[in-house]
Amino acid sequence: MQNSLFDEPEDAASKPAKKSSWAVEPATANPELITLAQSFPSHLRLGTSSWNYPGWAGLVWDDEYPETNLSRHGLTAYAKHPLFRTVSIDRSFYRPLNVAQFAEYASQVDQDFRFVVKAPSLITDALIRDESGRGMMPNPHFLDAAESVQMFVEPALEGLGRRLGALVFQISPLPNSLLARMPEMIDRLHQLLSAIPDFRHLAPDGVVAVEVRDPQWLTPQFVQALRDTRATYCMGLHAKMPPISEQLPILRALWPGPLVCRWNLNPLHGAYGYEDAQQAYSPYDKMIDPDLGTRATLAKVIAGTAKAGQNVYVTLSNKAEGSAPFSIVELAKEVRQLLKC
Repeated sequence: MQNSLFDEPEDAASKPAKKSSWAVEPATANPELITLAQSFPSHLRLGTSSWNYPGWAGLVWDDEYPETNLSRHGLTAYAKHPLFRTVSIDRSFYRPLNVAQFAEYASQVDQDFRFVVKAPSLITDALIRDESGRGMMPNPHFLDAAESVQMFVEPALEGLGRRLGALVFQISPLPNSLLARMPEMIDRLHQLLSAIPDFRHLAPDGVVAVEVRDPQWLTPQFVQALRDTRATYCMGLHAKMPPISEQLPILRALWPGPLVCRWNLNPLHGAYGYEDAQQAYSPYDKMIDPDLGTRATLAKVIAGTAKAGQNVYVTLSNKAEGSAPFSIVELAKEVRQLLKC
């Protein structure tokens, strides 16, 4: 049985990888997905976390391509998928990107495409870590307001322009010494967010969002810091955080406003289960662990936000259910039914 989102006459995974050509071609779109996408309002955008996955052959790409080709040249083909109207640039978390790099991404997509961009860990991680992820020493740049603007906000805005969707400050797990000083951490975050200039005249759909990996952040003081600075909460669906139903009060406290959500990791794998999920799900070409409860709740939040005319940016990881393209199709089907109500 063919396990594909697209009608392909032969098994794309059985073809040899295209190693000599840099061009990446999209898979032929299933007409049902085109119809599904056409039922969504323009301000509702779904997409994936990164896009450089050879295992998406037959789902997103017409064939199997090397990861480096997909990373550098795959965005145009990615954006041809009927349901993909945003994407999360995750590599910016590991190393700051410059204006030219952002502009190159923008040049590969249409005018109505929007990017979700992660701030560098140099700003959002309280610790300097070794290659294994172990904290080695305090990070002197953590939540530095001036560096956040110069290193992240300004290059992303200049390079992406109107295609900028959400600037996401994903704050890594804090050491216990800082968890005991949460009011001070929130004050520091407030100062950072206050330093970001209003850029709506350059990127009308743009929003600043904060994602956290410690539930201790989720306080009225945190909500007030976001409200004061016109920022919003990025709902991170991750095993280190409470389930989606327990995060919704933060969104309600900030309503009305856009929805920014990153569905990162299936809770089956635990708070530190990225490597386990990678081993279980790679090459990310099939749905393996459907998370029906999270999907149903998220679909309701998406539909309600979209019906109110607010922007929606939702990106999904392969590690949410096994394959982000399949997850998006199933999520989109549930959203469509709710939009009809």
